[in-house]
Parts: sequence; C-alpha cells; structure tokens
Amino acid sequence: MDNTIEKRIQSLNDRLTYIRDIFAGKHQQDVGLLQERLSAFAARAAEGAMRDPFAELASIEDLFAYVEKRLDETLTPMDKVRIVRHPQRICLRDILENVYDNFTEVGGQDEHSLDPGMLIARAVITRRRGKKTYVQSVMVIGQEKGHGADFRNGGSVKPWGNAKAQEYMRVAETEGIPIHCYIFTPGSYPVEDYPGAAQQIARNIYRMAGLRVPVISVISEGGSGGAEAIGLSDKRLMLSHGYYSVISPEGAAAIEGRLKAGQRATPELIEHCASCQKITAQDNLRFGYIDQIVQEPHLGARPWHFDFFRQLRQEVIRATDEVIISTRLMPVLKGIAVRRRRRPDVDMDEMHIRWGLTGPAKDRLVERRQQKYLKLSRTACRDRRPFLTKAAKAAANVVLAPYNRFKYDVYRRHQRKLEVMCEEIGNELTLFKQRMLAPWHRLTKRLPGGKTRNADDAAKELTALSTWTGDARRRKWNYISPRYKIDRTITCPNAAQYGCLDLWGPDLFAEFAGVCSYCGYHFPMEPEWYVRNVFDQGSVYEFNSEIEAGNPLSFPGFDEKLAEARRKTGCKSGCMTFEARIDDIKIVVAMLMGTFRGGSVGAAEGQKFVEAAELAMKKHYPFLAYVHGTAGIRIQEGTHGVIQMPRCTVAVRRYIESGGLYMVLYDTNSFAGPVASFLGCSPYQFAVRSSNIGFAGPRVIKETTGVDIPPKYHRSYRALSRGHIQGIWDRPQIRANLKQALLTMGGRNLYYR
Repeated sequence: MDNTIEKRIQSLNDRLTYIRDIFAGKHQQDVGLLQERLSAFAARAAEGAMRDPFAELASIEDLFAYVEKRLDETLTPMDKVRIVRHPQRICLRDILENVYDNFTEVGGQDEHSLDPGMLIARAVITRRRGKKTYVQSVMVIGQEKGHGADFRNGGSVKPWGNAKAQEYMRVAETEGIPIHCYIFTPGSYPVEDYPGAAQQIARNIYRMAGLRVPVISVISEGGSGGAEAIGLSDKRLMLSHGYYSVISPEGAAAIEGRLKAGQRATPELIEHCASCQKITAQDNLRFGYIDQIVQEPHLGARPWHFDFFRQLRQEVIRATDEVIISTRLMPVLKGIAVRRRRRPDVDMDEMHIRWGLTGPAKDRLVERRQQKYLKLSRTACRDRRPFLTKAAKAAANVVLAPYNRFKYDVYRRHQRKLEVMCEEIGNELTLFKQRMLAPWHRLTKRLPGGKTRNADDAAKELTALSTWTGDARRRKWNYISPRYKIDRTITCPNAAQYGCLDLWGPDLFAEFAGVCSYCGYHFPMEPEWYVRNVFDQGSVYEFNSEIEAGNPLSFPGFDEKLAEARRKTGCKSGCMTFEARIDDIKIVVAMLMGTFRGGSVGAAEGQKFVEAAELAMKKHYPFLAYVHGTAGIRIQEGTHGVIQMPRCTVAVRRYIESGGLYMVLYDTNSFAGPVASFLGCSPYQFAVRSSNIGFAGPRVIKETTGVDIPPKYHRSYRALSRGHIQGIWDRPQIRANLKQALLTMGGRNLYYR
C-alpha cells in the first residue's frame, strides 16, 4: 500500500475516533456508515485491487466532511465540552507554531521551576506597510494542555504557574508590548501550598485590572477561577466550539443531584446541567461577556486545520489594533479605522499600526477596561428600587462628586498644610519656652516647698500594674443568638483532642458568644450577631436592600430555592450592604451572609458589592468586606456569576488606588471565586478563629486531584502561615480589633494614606 494512502487512512481513522468520542454513543448510524466505508476501502487498498484508489479515497473524505458538517449542526453544550477536552483539540503550542512568526518559550519547562500547565512565550508578528516590513513583539500567556500530555496536568495550573504568569505580565508592561492570553483550562489546581491557589488568582486579577498595555484573551475552555486568572482583558474572543463556565457540567450535576462521596452523576443529569448553565460561545456573546466569536471548522479545530490558524491570526491582530485605536482621542477617526479593519477583504498583515502607547493613552486604556467590566451583568439581577430612589441617587452623585473634589482635593489639602505649619511653629515655641524657663525651674525646685519627685514614687510608677478602666471580657451583648434557648449540654468538636468539657447551651450562645471556654473553638453565629454587636447601636443604615437575587438563566427549580432562602432569612440576596460606625468611626460594610444560599455570589451580590465600594470611594470612608460565609460563585447563574470575580475586583482596585482603606474579615467557611478575586486582593485580611479559607473544599479537591488532604487543611492558622491573612481574631474582640485596625492602618482620616 502506498505510504500516502496509508497516512490518509490513518487520518480518517483519527477523525472517526474523534467523532465517536465527542458524541459518546450518539449518532451510531452515521458512525457505522463511516466505519463500514473506511474499513472496506482499507481492505481493498491492502489487497491492491483498486484501479484508482486516490479517487475513491477522495470520495470517502468528502463523505466524512459531509457527515461532520451535518453532525456539527446537532452539537449540544456537553458535546462542545467533550470537544475542548479531546486530545486531538488544538493546544497553545499549535497556536504558537501556526499563528505567530517566531517565538521563544520562557515558561512551563518543568514542575519545580515554572509549572508545565502554564506556558509563557515571547513571540513576534511580522506585518507590512507597502514595501516596509515591521516586526511586532507580543507576550503570549496561556494554559497548555498538550495532546494528552499527562505531565501538563490537563491545563490545571498550580499557584506558582499563575505567579509566573503575573511576573511576565509585569515584564510585558515594562517593555510596553501587548499581551495575548489563551485560556485552555478546566480550572486551577486547588492546592493551598504557598502562595495558595485562591490568593494567587486574586493577585493576578487585581494586576490585570491595571495593566497599562493592551490585553487580548482567547477562550477555548474557560473553567471558572482558572480562566479568570488570565482572563481580564480589553477584548475577549471565544472559539465557536469552546465553553466558558462557572463550574464543569459534572461538578454542577454533583451539586444539583446532592451526590455523596463516591457517587457519580448520570449522563442525562450532566447533559441537563450543561444545557441549563448556558456555557457556549453563542450564549456568552448574547450576555456580553465576550466580544467576538472566532468560527471554527466543523466539529472543532484540530492541528491540521491550517485555514483556521490563518483566521485566528487575523482576529487577534485585528483585536489588538482595535484596542490600540480605542485609546485615541478623536472619535471620528477611531470609528473609521475600526470599520476599515472589520471589512472581510482586509488582510491585517498588510495594515501595520504601531502598538506602543503614550502615557495619556495608557490611562485611557485602563479606564476603558475598568468601565467595561463595571457595566457588565447589571441586568442579570432584579433591581426593585423605585424610580424616584434611583433618580435621587443619580442626582446625589452629580452633587457629591464636585463637593468631595472640593472638600478633599482643595479644602483638606490646604487645611493639612496649615495644620502642619501650625504644629511646626508650636513645637518651636514650646522648645523656646522650655529653654527660657529652665533656670527658673531649677531655682524653684531648690527652694523650700518646691515640687520634687520622690525616687520611690518614680520606681512605683514604673513597676506598678496598669489600672483597668473596665471589664476586659464583655458579657452583655446587644444581640443574643436564639440558640441560647437550647436547654442542654453541647459537646465541643475539639473535645476528643483537647478534653473540653460539655458546655451548657444558654451559656455558650449567650454569655460566651459561641466560643468554647476550654479550647477557644468558635461555633458559627448568625449574621445579626455581628451587625448588632460589632457596630455602634443604632448606627447601621442598610442601602440597596431592594436589589434581589434572580434566576437569569431560568435554571429549573432555582426560583423555588431562592424563594425559600428569602423566607428563611428575610433577605433578598446573599449580600447586605450598609453604613455604620465603630466608636463614631464611619465605615461602609459589604457582608456576604452564609445563611442565604451558602453566601454564594451572583449578579445581585456583585452589583451590591460594586455599589458599596463606589459609595465608600465617594464618601471617603473605609470599606470592610465581612465574610460571614461564602460557598463561592452561584452555579445556577453561570457566567453571570463568574463575571463578578473580575468585575468586583475592578471596583476594589479603583477604591484602593483612590486612597481607600479596604479590609476583609473571614468567618465560618470562605471558599472559591470570591476568595480568589475581590476578597483575596485586599492588603489587609483577617480571620475569625476556627474559620476555613481556601480555593476549594476537601470534597472538590478529592474529586479533581484524587488526593486526600490532611485534617484542618483550610483552617485560618494555615492561611496565616502562608501569608494569605495577616491575623486571627477571637469573636468577642472583633469590635476592639476593628477599631484598632482602622486607627492604625487608616491614619487620621481613615481614607488617604
């Protein structure tokens, strides 16, 4: 048999295997037809009994193309998930070799230096203008799955891989070259070794929100936090057969089916969850979370689809050009240039523009990127605020902006200068006075009846104990947990380890504030306990309570679950935002409540958090995120939920960069997306004793990695040891510690540092 025919038969066999794998038992009639025709041809070709084997082989290839085109129209969301996971799917190295003109890999060499799941390369693109050739540099960052290469961990990047990506983002920013991010990941590897999966993703998102170079991302497989680690960009392209989701369909099925350890979801439930989550490129384009779809060949792009690589090259160059053009000042010229590049007959290789940006253009680039994310998902929640309330708020913002600008940028600045000058004059006068009166003081001390200090009194003052002004252990609380009515003894979870005696319910949940008096274990308490006991009584003013969690994807059965959560808690969402005072120190608080759907974050919670950060910025108040508990991003809202990770991080970054003091306090269980984004990026993070903090829970880690984690793997003291948090507080001391932190970290006015 001719070697060329052999290779083409093998290629068709690979295509047949691919079809069989991605449809998982469906379309057996079509698969059987292709198998029969290919096997018959292979048998006759081996015997050499055909007059023109190339013509018959071409006919079979046309049949394959026809069947692939017809099957492509029947693809379900779960079929597309299997496409992006298949070993024959294109990978990042294929893109580097076929889209860019040259590249040098600088990341992803081995496990101990960089993490092979994250590939970083310095690449070049050659373009022309007339007869002149230009070489443009770009930093390429993305997850590398390989074609079934186990050592790359399926594109699941470990914390140090994301840290290396962040480092080379800074390199690209220093060199002033664009960044192209390619997302090929089912999710980040959930290991909390230093620097911690959640903490590092949060750092990456925070960094990308302020990068002063163009950032373009291309999504093939976008799995939740792993995708967001390199996904906050000026333009998001998505491959037509890719998916972008808050969680894998299997994970969603496990949660929806309430499966126990070792149980597996049925294929029907997995297909159902994949469809309900709206994870395809077409869905995400409709929601506005991506900017453009890059069309793939039928049944998805594979390494031999060279026309697709040429198309992808055109699209990433066009996207980079459009981002550069968007930073220009003249809107008419911008519109003309963009429309010209979007014409189908334009070859982007023949239309060179400079990719460097001036200082003002970089500022406009960052501002446009941040405003883009702040505007996303606003319509995905139910805003029940009356029209007059919204109008009053808009009017107040118009008035408040110039007032605050005058108050803080003009009046306070000159006031501080005057105060500094008066202090310096006062210090000089005091020193002059002391020198002038020193002889008189020495004379009066020697005269009879002069004030002299006894040596015994001085020694006593140095060695005596301080005098307490009040009881250090506060016993009278403004709010007492309803569980104090439990008229029985309760066993501490640490009794077997520390020998704690049983505690009487009325004492534990009233006088002891839910803290074991033997080992210090903290039992969970209601959100109301913190609102009433931490802040000044009567100072709490809630705002945006009318913003309500909804069901933007019409996820089956979720409306009933939301109604039940509202009935149980009396709240309309899992986030409560309010203004309050601590010993007359004004503060804005966003509290994620674990009692409402586990404190999961969706579009409503994200909107309330963003508006709380913006209010704190306008009023120049400190901003506290109190995490009573959060289970992560709400899976029933799909990408409406996961987009809150970059969106809220942008709001936090804008607040911090304007001079605000942002603090986070964790309690009970805090996991997944919020910790890996807008919570984990705070420079001041603390935790209540006995709380758990991490990227994924023990069960998820076991299912995704097959590794049994040690006991208390997510305890707050482990987060403290790796630098995720800066301190651990006991519940009765939260109020005192918060006040101390505000005064020491915030300075005199608690906003500008």
